[in-house]
Amino acid sequence: MARSHLTLAALATSAVPDLDIAGTRSYSYDLHGDFDSALLTSRDGTEFIIRVPASQDAETEQGADLVALRALTAGVRARMPFDVPEYVGQTPVGGTRAVLYTFLPGDKVALENVQPGDGLAASIGRAIAAIHSLPTSFVTDAGMPTLSTAECLAATKSLIASATATGLVPAALAKRWKEAVDDEDLWRFQPAVINGALTIDSFIVREESVVGLIGWSALRVGDPARDLHWVLGMKADAAESALEAYSLARGSASDPNLLFRATLYAELELARWLIHGRELHDQLIVDDAVAMLDSLVERVHDDDLDPLAPNTGPIMAVTEVEALLDASPRESGDDASLGLPPVDDEREPSDDEFERDD
Repeated sequence: MARSHLTLAALATSAVPDLDIAGTRSYSYDLHGDFDSALLTSRDGTEFIIRVPASQDAETEQGADLVALRALTAGVRARMPFDVPEYVGQTPVGGTRAVLYTFLPGDKVALENVQPGDGLAASIGRAIAAIHSLPTSFVTDAGMPTLSTAECLAATKSLIASATATGLVPAALAKRWKEAVDDEDLWRFQPAVINGALTIDSFIVREESVVGLIGWSALRVGDPARDLHWVLGMKADAAESALEAYSLARGSASDPNLLFRATLYAELELARWLIHGRELHDQLIVDDAVAMLDSLVERVHDDDLDPLAPNTGPIMAVTEVEALLDASPRESGDDASLGLPPVDDEREPSDDEFERDD
């Protein structure tokens, strides 16, 4: 049973004994996990969010998020043109823990409502560029995953191999994906700090600008294209505005093959969905993934579009890929792209990396 906002408020005062709460209400603050959450207002008007994970996956996500937030020092945060939640306190409850964070006020926006131009689309592009421009040393020093170019490629090859091993991936897709990962030029890039779990729900917006960003559980050094594949699901002109702003902000660090790999990652979300269904022994998910893969290969065959890489055939328009993803079933507590947890190419943080009060 979900905990009431009054129960969560009582937990907050246990986590921070001197907290003087004047008001509380239920609040949905979920990204990829399943949490009981409440919005709290202190006597001085400061707002907080308290979250209690309702599943093991959510607890794992919360633990990784705490490690990341603690790694984002004041100096690192000052480099980003938006706010990031701050950890305030925690208290044990029912075998897990309630964690209190500062609340980032603002609005959420639907992907299809992002408009082109130098407004929100460009602000999103600049926000992502700011993350990718952070020094990698703070991630390494915090013990979070730091992937080389070769490791990013190896993880992609492993995903493709796992999907094709099911025998359910159309041969044309398996061939094109293999050709893409075999193209050396496509994989010449400089790893950067990435959020690793970005979706439109990650962004807190006010007056057509990104003012906050939540959900840092997959923070790592990796392929910048991982943070951009979902952008391609915007309306074409809005995606163009976001990517142009991103490239301008990154300057000489911008990667000419970024868009190719982002598109590949978008297509491979279907492979992840298939693998997810097989792991859960859920035939409905498997059948859904197979149908989407079949539709993907048909559209790739019929459409005369730009190649994914010099050696591959034409690719499906990314907006069409995202339309397929939107048609897939969603599960509470799952990744906004395909009902999957954030990608973890290395490891999960241990309990020693964040302090439990129990």
